[in-house]
Amino acid sequence: MSTGPITRATEEPLQGRTPTAPPSAGVIIALLVFSAFVMILNETIMSVALPVLISDLDITARTAQWLTSGFLLTMAVVIPMSGSLLQRFSVRAVFLTSMSAFCAGTLISALAPGFAVLLGGRIVQACGTAVMVPLLMTTVMKLIPAERRGQTMGTISIVIAVAPAVGPTLSGFILGSLNWRWMFWIVLPIALLGLAAGWLRLRVDEEREQPATIDAISVPLSAIAFAGLVFGLSELAGHGGQGVPAWIPLTAGAVALVAFGARQLQLQRVERAFLDLRPFTYRRFSVSVALVVIGFMGLFGAIIMVPLYVQDVLGHSALVAGLTSLPGGLLMGLAGPPVGRVYDRHGARVLVVPGSILLFVALCGFALLSASTPVWELVVVQTVMMVGLAMMFTPLMTDALGALPDRLYSHGSAIMTTLQQVGGAAGTALFVTVMAKASMSGGAPDMAGVHAAFVVAAGIGAVAVITSFFTASQPSPAGGAPVHQTRLP
Repeated sequence: MSTGPITRATEEPLQGRTPTAPPSAGVIIALLVFSAFVMILNETIMSVALPVLISDLDITARTAQWLTSGFLLTMAVVIPMSGSLLQRFSVRAVFLTSMSAFCAGTLISALAPGFAVLLGGRIVQACGTAVMVPLLMTTVMKLIPAERRGQTMGTISIVIAVAPAVGPTLSGFILGSLNWRWMFWIVLPIALLGLAAGWLRLRVDEEREQPATIDAISVPLSAIAFAGLVFGLSELAGHGGQGVPAWIPLTAGAVALVAFGARQLQLQRVERAFLDLRPFTYRRFSVSVALVVIGFMGLFGAIIMVPLYVQDVLGHSALVAGLTSLPGGLLMGLAGPPVGRVYDRHGARVLVVPGSILLFVALCGFALLSASTPVWELVVVQTVMMVGLAMMFTPLMTDALGALPDRLYSHGSAIMTTLQQVGGAAGTALFVTVMAKASMSGGAPDMAGVHAAFVVAAGIGAVAVITSFFTASQPSPAGGAPVHQTRLP
């Protein structure tokens, strides 16, 4: 639901308004969750396939890595645009466009005769994927009453947690008996089914304010800022081998980000912001997003470090490395709905404080690993970390968006999803860089490097524990009234 145009004098949310879920709300949310699951599953399915693609397409490792890097860079460019897109177009129009792009990219990838076409297909896929999670979160906030948002947002944890955990494992099984193209042929009919279901069943009654013209200056600034940061952090982590010095895209991204922020503050005064930054003036939103970013730094750092540890230190196969994350990812997804119900009754702090402590304990556990640690102990530590993150992500995402007036939902979800990408890239870059510096074998993964990386991770976990005590002790009020708001000039 939208209140229509809101002036600065009436910017505070209306506390008496609580959306009433239409009878079809459950079907709509289920359809969006299913579609987002398929898309995020595809995002991580390529990681195990790179060695096969290097051989089959006769390309270098650095070239093959662009199938992942190009996908992430496209996401970093498109996600910040989603806030404006969701205000300008209906849920149905955005969904059908997003799924159509994803299906087209999947078909292109399956039929690709060589690397260039395959990369193009992945970029088209990423354009569709980038919009889906902000669309899902914004739709939940618009359709679901405040007292049930935690439980409903918990289902999003299934998308965030289970899909990345299942992706590499599924890829390993497919590549064990089939050609790499089947990774796309298997996904395509499932995606087409979601597209058909959306065409037939997705109907949302909406009232949208008259959208402002998309600012021609903000678009390139946003693209340079977020793509520069993600690409620079990826280069810093060594994903690309010997390429562009990391400081060049990082500097360009940082300068563009400052210019982009200044431009948005200027446009906000006339209600024309490309990505409205006023969500940061709500304390609940700012604290929650900061903790989500810290959580994603730990999660993505572990995702990159644990396979290196399992394969290069313990000497196990890539499939074993992928399977170690599966139990924790599945448990994290299953924990989402019950965690959401607890949030609906008791608020974020009762979950986020113990969740951050579990995250800190797990990261300390990673730091205590040795070259003789059995795999089952690693699985236990990973599972503890995933449970801790499950207790954090659902209440934090719900609390962050619930603090906002409904006209800022789309911008808030775009900000949060963008910073998740940047946080994940930063965590990966930080841990891999520390590992390389501390390694006793010339930068190659070894026990000394892995230990140093996880000691740093434990330090980040300690910051999460301290920050968790600043979360709100009650659920966000109906209508999204903030606990505290500091107004921008």
